[in-house]
Amino acid sequence: MSDEDQQPGAAGSDESRGGSAANSNSTIETDYLVVGAGAMSLAFVDTILDETDASVVIVDRYDKPGGHWRLAYDYVRLHQPSEYYGVNSMTLGSGAIETTGTNAGLLELATADGLRDYFERVMHDHLLPSGRVTYLPNTEYGSDGVVRRVLSGETVVIRPRRRTVDGTFMKVTVPAMVPPPYAVGDGVKVIPPNGLSRLARGYDRYVVVGGGKTAIDTVLWLLDRGVEAARISWVMPADSWLLNREICQPGPAFVEMADAYAKAYFDSWVQATSMEELYDNLAESEYIFRLSDEVRPTRNRCATVTRAELAAIRRVEDVIRLGHVLSIDASTGMVLEHGTRSFGEATLYVDCTANGLARLDPVPVFSPGAITLQSVAFCNQVYGASFIAHIEAVGQEDATKNALTTPVPHSYTDADYVHSLLVEFSNELKWANDPEIVQWRQEARLAGLTTQVGTPLPPPGPGREIRLAADREALTQLVGRAELLIADLNSRAGSVAVGG
Repeated sequence: MSDEDQQPGAAGSDESRGGSAANSNSTIETDYLVVGAGAMSLAFVDTILDETDASVVIVDRYDKPGGHWRLAYDYVRLHQPSEYYGVNSMTLGSGAIETTGTNAGLLELATADGLRDYFERVMHDHLLPSGRVTYLPNTEYGSDGVVRRVLSGETVVIRPRRRTVDGTFMKVTVPAMVPPPYAVGDGVKVIPPNGLSRLARGYDRYVVVGGGKTAIDTVLWLLDRGVEAARISWVMPADSWLLNREICQPGPAFVEMADAYAKAYFDSWVQATSMEELYDNLAESEYIFRLSDEVRPTRNRCATVTRAELAAIRRVEDVIRLGHVLSIDASTGMVLEHGTRSFGEATLYVDCTANGLARLDPVPVFSPGAITLQSVAFCNQVYGASFIAHIEAVGQEDATKNALTTPVPHSYTDADYVHSLLVEFSNELKWANDPEIVQWRQEARLAGLTTQVGTPLPPPGPGREIRLAADREALTQLVGRAELLIADLNSRAGSVAVGG
């Protein structure tokens, strides 16, 4: 790259720190233009830097790296161990087992502040010092590589020699990003979860609107702050299946427990003849939970809870199952799809309705001049981004790369889960047949959910081959069973409502 091409910032620069101002219509040539500086984008860049000599320009609309974590509510924590989140080359957290709270006995979960600090350190202590990364915060991406610096209004043309990488396709959303999807009348107090920690007064009643991870976090936060369960109402348009967090604990301390859950999971699948039977099997083995024994869930959105958290949220008895909220007004009350509810004036509504991950149709990861980052494993986005970077670095044809990186759609309904797992099982089977990928996954921190949970894979040699043969046989059975369950769902779709 020539000196002229490096304007407005040389590789390894961060223009948020001052530097010389860019000239209008200046140009940067680079190998990869990465749009977004969220978790997936940074995981991709980290691996590309580690496995190639490429240069990268990162364009991000936010002031600091971390994507949606910059706007997340204060009390959010990861729902999975910090052990396999972030970027491959920099650990997140200490790997400690928590001794207090509702996650006691399990590996630590990063906090919002911890995650924001982590991604800043990834950028400033690792990516930028490589000398191959140019970081343009507060910058809007347009089209054809033209970006606009928001504060100065200047435009920069970025010419990627290899690919433009879209790290924003998954459209991760938190409540602070969007208004409530229902009408709110005058005098009604509705806030996003971000506003809770800044309240200067209490309310007689707290109405939590939404049935996903954010709503669970909010109910737990209110209970932890001393709000009686009887003062909490919970609007739940549909119940969700909840993953038991015990199933995803990596490391030697959890091997016996993890192996037992893995066996229960495999048995639950291969013994099921319908989606309903699959869920019943998984629930019986406590691989998954449900909020109420009286209401069968119709959603599956990757939320995880501990047994203690499940017991806590079950203390809330006023669970309103009347569909989605249509409007909230001081005179007419809260109008829902299937009924109404009225509350007193001293009521605070907490809007938790933003869908964290949009329900999108997947697209090919690799296309001419472009990469679209997506998950290639169930509910494990950062691993997917890092794995995609590795496959890009190997240098095969796009058709071969796409065959190894079939996107796993984000699950929303109970039936979505079966479809998503079919793709995951198929991907895992392909990877298990490629010794190079097997070894890369063993060394990749972000692959820990599938490689470090339970009895580890033996080192290269006869023992590994025996284990891989067994794994391939098991995956073949799981693929076949998922196909059978989907065929059953399809056969009933015309006459019986299946899923949510």
